[in-house]
Amino acid sequence: MAALVPARPGQRVLEAGCGAGAGLLCLTERVHDLVGTGVELDPAMAELARKNLALNHRTNLQILQADIRTLRLTERFDHVMANPPWHPPTGTPCPDARRDLARRARARTPEDWIRALAGFLTSGGSLTLAIPAALLARTLAACERHRIGSTEIVPLWPGGAREARIVLVRGRHLGRGGARMLPGLTLHRADRHFTEEAESILRDGHAFFPDSFGKSPHRHLHRITAAGA
Repeated sequence: MAALVPARPGQRVLEAGCGAGAGLLCLTERVHDLVGTGVELDPAMAELARKNLALNHRTNLQILQADIRTLRLTERFDHVMANPPWHPPTGTPCPDARRDLARRARARTPEDWIRALAGFLTSGGSLTLAIPAALLARTLAACERHRIGSTEIVPLWPGGAREARIVLVRGRHLGRGGARMLPGLTLHRADRHFTEEAESILRDGHAFFPDSFGKSPHRHLHRITAAGA
């Protein structure tokens, strides 16, 4: 998810449901000099995120313990990203109550989250989401209702000719273009190890389709440097 955020040095970013802060850490490792905010509902997890940011010397980042659906902020952000909870509300609960809270969706989770996140964006800012493929139609409809356009869909293929269960969605506030399906990423080889492209993102700090937001992206990946290239 962080590899798809088209951030540049000096911009402001927000991650909703940030958990222990991994998304913000990945993004700010790729792009330096970002100012960021993480929002986490679970107080203990929010405190863990603060400790992780401090250990990694991320002095430009802060963590708020709050419900993203009711949070009110006066500032606006150039980029917002989130991996909303998506497990069915009627499913079997996870034995770990904290994990269950982080993963269990409510009846209108995609719609409520997108409404809230759209309100935090500057004009032309980007929204990047990691969602299950089963929620793609609802996600795109909610984006359209809340003026997130020029949406781009990136499937994450497990490998072995299996269907993509998770997709990344990126859109622009007030974007006027329609939805596009971009080249996806195959995660695993036949031996179940990560593909070279997946490793380049996970280990080497490469990004999806740099400088291509709203354009025709190249298939290959490039490193995002501190200069924002």
